[in-house]
Amino acid sequence: MSKPPKHHKPTASSKKSTTVPSTHPSSRPVIFQGRDGLGAYTSDPTAFGPDRIIYHNADFVVINDLFPKSSVHLLILPRDPSKQLLHPFDAFEDVEFLEKCKQEVEKVKEIVAKELRRRYGKYSVQETARNEAMDSDEVPDTLPPGRDWSKEVVSGIHAHPSMNHLHIHVLSVDRRSPCLKHRKHYNSFATPFLVPLSDLPLKDDETGTWRRKEGFLNWDMKCWRCGNNFGNKFARLKEHLEEEFEGWKKV
Repeated sequence: MSKPPKHHKPTASSKKSTTVPSTHPSSRPVIFQGRDGLGAYTSDPTAFGPDRIIYHNADFVVINDLFPKSSVHLLILPRDPSKQLLHPFDAFEDVEFLEKCKQEVEKVKEIVAKELRRRYGKYSVQETARNEAMDSDEVPDTLPPGRDWSKEVVSGIHAHPSMNHLHIHVLSVDRRSPCLKHRKHYNSFATPFLVPLSDLPLKDDETGTWRRKEGFLNWDMKCWRCGNNFGNKFARLKEHLEEEFEGWKKV
């Protein structure tokens, strides 16, 4: 996994649109604006560098989230044109498509877990024996398992996605990022607003209820790790998250 990019303040042009050249000689460039911005990646992932694209194939494009809400935050973008512009609840009524996406999520979780080990393994007590084995003069054929970083990864779709193109979030649990700036940012990943694919497809009588669950974003903010309630005091929560991050990576 490539080193994540630095997060510079977006320019006016980067907020408004992304232009992707068409491969057809008689076609005009396609411009993806605002909420349609993710379409640029599925349309032509080769137009972007390794700082943005993790990998792509015929069915999916996996990218670094442009505005991550954790230290590692990837997006899975399905490329099926019949599903791309559907609400996730509708797209995942197709059980075969849902299963394919679940399998891709598991692959991406492993990528995130490996990146967490690369970044934070040297701090973790659970990684001590593994690190010592790797640093020894004779590295054993089988390394100690170390910390199970896959348990530090969450995934799902938002009940009310902020972008039009279908996307699945896969991110570390730490919620540590300069792009995490207010309560709705935090609660969109710390409440049932983030719906795991294992909960889908929804039953017919659940769909309408879930579509109305915007109130999750206004819930009191509770620390993902210790459960302390910070109400609507985001600045206090943000400071606390830094403390929890330092403790979490050392476990």
